[in-house]
Amino acid sequence: MDVITGPVISILLIALDLYMWVVIIGVILSWLVAFNVINTSNKFVYLVGDFCYRATEPLLGRIRRFLPNLGGLDVSPVILILGIIFLREFLVRLAYKIG
Repeated sequence: MDVITGPVISILLIALDLYMWVVIIGVILSWLVAFNVINTSNKFVYLVGDFCYRATEPLLGRIRRFLPNLGGLDVSPVILILGIIFLREFLVRLAYKIG
């Protein structure tokens, strides 16, 4: 692999993995808040939830615009995670092809 493309692809893969975890944590946290398991009046819970919302909402909002209304079911995080997995696999195959 090239001297520059190897580390760049590795950093992109790590960033995609971290972003996928932020999406998962945001979904789980929203479920826990919705079912009153945890409370957002706790400062740590609020900060984590706010960070996850601000990090994921730009992409999730764009995905929601194209999805039909399914009532109370939001499948946009699933589509975002599938997109991240697709992009990750594309980068891995690109790295193998380059190197």
